[in-house]
Amino acid sequence: MTGLVIRLAPRERVLLNGAIIENGDKRTSLSIKTPNANVLRLRDAIHPDEAKTPVKRTCYLAQLILSGDGTAADLQTPLLRAIEQLSQVFLDSDSRRHLDDATKAVIVGEYYQALKALRSLLPREARLLTAQRV
Repeated sequence: MTGLVIRLAPRERVLLNGAIIENGDKRTSLSIKTPNANVLRLRDAIHPDEAKTPVKRTCYLAQLILSGDGTAADLQTPLLRAIEQLSQVFLDSDSRRHLDDATKAVIVGEYYQALKALRSLLPREARLLTAQRV
């Protein structure tokens, strides 16, 4: 049986099925064997007020599922639509690969992996938005 492996830095916190868990003083790895467990690194969490760009809003949708603040049944379709909209803008092959990974992860219910793939687009989005302002 495979599972999700999360490597934690000292004092790093994760939200696991609604409970905040804080690591101790040393680096560690957690292997989460329960399928469909809701896991979110708090350092990766996006505050609702920060979800102002297309990629951040899409990440936030995945985050809502992981935090238990929204259900996969309610948010899967809007999340897939948001990913599709991003694919209209991010046309390079590397970005497309991340979007494809996110789509596949959402379809099979692996929302942590979807969030991870989507977060990789944040620096690209920041560069695009900065270039647009200049």
